Amino acid sequence: MSEVTRRGFIGGTAALGGGAVTAGLGPVAAQGKGAPPLGPVVVRPGDPRYEDLVVRNTNQRFRPEPEYFHVVGSTEQVVKAVGDAVRANRRVTVRSGGHCYENFVGDGAQVVIDMCEMSEVYFDDKRGAFVIEAGATLMQTYRKLYLGWGVTIPGGQCGGVAAGGHIAGGGYGPLSRRDGLTVDYLHAVEVVVVDRSGRARAVVATRDPSDPNHDLWWAHTGGGGGNFGVVTRYFMRDPKARSDDPRELLPKPPATVLSGVAIWSWDGMGKESFRRLLRNHGEWHERNGEPGTPEASLWGSLLIPGSQAGPDRGGIILPTQVDAGVPGAERILRDYFAAVAEGVTPKVIVPPLQRDPWFYAARTLSLGEEAEAGRYKGKSAYLRKPFTDEQADVAFDHLATGEEGSATGLLWLLSYGGQVNAVDPAATATAERQSILKVIHLATWDQSQDGAAQLAWVRRFHSRTFASTGGVPVPGGNCGGAYINYPDIDHADPEWNTSGVPWSTIYYGGNYARLQRVKARWDPRNVFRHALSVRA
Repeated sequence: MSEVTRRGFIGGTAALGGGAVTAGLGPVAAQGKGAPPLGPVVVRPGDPRYEDLVVRNTNQRFRPEPEYFHVVGSTEQVVKAVGDAVRANRRVTVRSGGHCYENFVGDGAQVVIDMCEMSEVYFDDKRGAFVIEAGATLMQTYRKLYLGWGVTIPGGQCGGVAAGGHIAGGGYGPLSRRDGLTVDYLHAVEVVVVDRSGRARAVVATRDPSDPNHDLWWAHTGGGGGNFGVVTRYFMRDPKARSDDPRELLPKPPATVLSGVAIWSWDGMGKESFRRLLRNHGEWHERNGEPGTPEASLWGSLLIPGSQAGPDRGGIILPTQVDAGVPGAERILRDYFAAVAEGVTPKVIVPPLQRDPWFYAARTLSLGEEAEAGRYKGKSAYLRKPFTDEQADVAFDHLATGEEGSATGLLWLLSYGGQVNAVDPAATATAERQSILKVIHLATWDQSQDGAAQLAWVRRFHSRTFASTGGVPVPGGNCGGAYINYPDIDHADPEWNTSGVPWSTIYYGGNYARLQRVKARWDPRNVFRHALSVRA
């Protein structure tokens, strides 16, 4: 990418992102071979490490300042940390990568269990599945799986995001149109839960319907983090796999990817042309949403920053990649850019395409922790059909007119559908299996600003986009609700949600009642809670 394009892309991706009781799989797996686990480490105010742990989160709007952080290195340590907090009647929260959009970790927390040192990725011979510990980042996971066995999971492109929350919320990424969601490969999950008596214990719940803990497995296929317990490990395996060879148990990524970017300047971009751009983009995804097709290996990220954001934001950009090994890969990519650009003024600019090995391309698109950090407010939606012209006009008015707060704002449309939509909505807790795009309305600001103008701007933008359904993305029509890994507490606020539809329907659709039953069984004391947690 050019420097202008790279900065524009980063401007968008900065938002992103005792003994054990088991059943079905036998005893909890031992740690991967190597040095003994770190910890437990308790860090309190006055310890020089405390401030480092306070700021170990990408959304710097929030500062978790508990009585202490508990840095853990094993499942046994998590059991003890949770048990100690519950016995002391301390409010406990958990953090893996620190990428939450909202203040779910810090809000009212007296104890924060930090999972960053539980970050191993290895193959468990006994279970015939890959283990990903909750603190492992996506880039660590991709590197270990790919270099070790030539496989991967279809997770997100922000490499600093950790598995803990990403997988539980139904994580997706550039390979999801081809391979589905991360949770579609969840074989089992190890969770530290608290029973009605206050006893903490570790449980392994599996995909096997005969497993008495199966409902806990199901809840972690899209129910989101911080709801039922502390996830310590995920066990990943393709449910269709019949081999004992680890190299056959998860998807193989493309050997190489072909990537490119389409760029439009705001200069000369009128409202009708902007409508055409969004319509073209959405209609391509409608036409090319079938799983298993060569087009399903294409993934793009349309980033539309405010027109007053300056030359370094690079105008409107569409970074896109396709599996270079599918028949006609270059034609698919060029036809995609041509279809989105058809009838749009000004003329699209498409620099030379680039062909790279898959892991190199994944690392190039990813960001380090420093690049991901900032102050931001994000709001999400699923789209089952393209934006209407009225919704496109709302976007134009908020992005192209220099409205206060828009200079560092963004509309982000990400490719979706394909294999994601081949799964029954009830098979996992991820209820939305009809959409073709994910939407993010995003406002960012720096530490010299109080963020008031930016917050007001992004709230107006999101509310007016979904004005016909009470200011929120109510499932139905062209909308499929919102993504729990991009939580927005405004969806539960009657000031911003006037639809009469509860936030739980927006995020969980028809699966919420089952999630409530799981909550009642596995967290009867409501130990694990936040502003959008499942209510028993």
